[in-house]
Amino acid sequence: MASVESQPRFGQSVKGLLSDKVGSCSGDVIALTRQVLKGSRSQELLGQAARNMVIQEDAILHAEDSLRKMSIITTHLQYHVEHSKNLQDQLRHLLK
Repeated sequence: MASVESQPRFGQSVKGLLSDKVGSCSGDVIALTRQVLKGSRSQELLGQAARNMVIQEDAILHAEDSLRKMSIITTHLQYHVEHSKNLQDQLRHLLK
């Protein structure tokens, strides 16, 4: 009779251990799923950051082009200012 009583206890402890293992595995699967989803979201954010960098790079290239053009215009304006100073000097000399 003692062995009959010990078997239900043994069965109950196996069921308890099995239940604990199933709970632990379920928790691990949930944690793994969360990690995969987080990784997926990270990949999406990296893609968005890369697209934003391309947009910024285009804006920087456009700004550099504008600065180059402004430099050329500045050079031309300086030339014309110098030329007009020379003309003013010549006019003053003629008017004397």
